[in-house]
Amino acid sequence: MWAFCLSAWRSGLRSRAVMLILMLGVVLVGVAALAASFSPRQPKTVTMDVGFSGIRFCLILLAVFWVQELVGREVERRTVLYALAYPVSRAAYLLGRFLGVSALLVVAAAAFGALLWLSVAFSASHYVQGYGVDTGWAYWLTILGLSADAMVVAAFTLWIASLSTVQMLPVALGTLFAVAGKSLGAVLDYLGRGADGDEALIGRYGPALQLIQHVLPDLSRLDWRAWPMYGIQPGDGALLYSSVLAIGYITVLLALAVATFQRREFF
Repeated sequence: MWAFCLSAWRSGLRSRAVMLILMLGVVLVGVAALAASFSPRQPKTVTMDVGFSGIRFCLILLAVFWVQELVGREVERRTVLYALAYPVSRAAYLLGRFLGVSALLVVAAAAFGALLWLSVAFSASHYVQGYGVDTGWAYWLTILGLSADAMVVAAFTLWIASLSTVQMLPVALGTLFAVAGKSLGAVLDYLGRGADGDEALIGRYGPALQLIQHVLPDLSRLDWRAWPMYGIQPGDGALLYSSVLAIGYITVLLALAVATFQRREFF
């Protein structure tokens, strides 16, 4: 399994598409620094907010493309047969690939986080906000939450890649999963607050969304940006619940991927 993890690490760093996404991440962090000029009162807060959104966007792209490059493309080209020819299980192959992608995501998140940290530190340095931002533990825990979010998306994409016979299906469904998971919490909160008095909207979509929330993870729970930006610390129960949620979904999705891959025929 560790051999597949190391090969995923090396292959992931050599991918041209990934290099373009990494460059995009650097550009988005730069855009976050420029965004501070549009806020005369809270430039550092704006920089951090835009930067967190850009980091999540890039991590999601990296997650789906790394899984597609390291698993989906190998399955499509049948080069996966060379790896499976060794006396190892298919589960070891998939889990090794996932560990490799996860390690790459953590490193990418740390690199983006360091760039954003510098952007926040030097953003509008001549101006002192009425309420400062926290660039300590709260900031880095938020970066960790974004990387956990991307790992859940990577696990889902891996499951789709284990059963898909269409080349770009894992990328498409993985991206849709990331968007839907991030939006679910906001939609449920809107309906829970009464949907601005629109009872018809609640009656039409409320039951379906209540059912969906038991299947689709609420990835917005892993976004803790309000803590470093505004000092609104999530409770210990909220942090624990969101962490267990991420670990649970990753475990279930990996189990589904392994079960599907075990039964797949390549001839």
